[in-house]
Amino acid sequence: MICIPAKIPRELCALDDELKAIYHSDAAICIWTFQSRMERNRFVEETQGMNKAERTGHFQLHYHAARGMQAHSE
Repeated sequence: MICIPAKIPRELCALDDELKAIYHSDAAICIWTFQSRMERNRFVEETQGMNKAERTGHFQLHYHAARGMQAHSE
């Protein structure tokens, strides 16, 4: 196991782990949050093999846009 220290917002920690999809690259760790476990599982299946930019675009188009939310990145 590899642990990377980070300051994770309490709101994110409070969410059920089954509502989060976590991906990483050599430059970033991305955590997408969902309304349901089924929605999260569908996202994981739909984005298999995609890179960070492709996953982010897919999320914004199919999930975030439907809720009127803004994506956050640093």
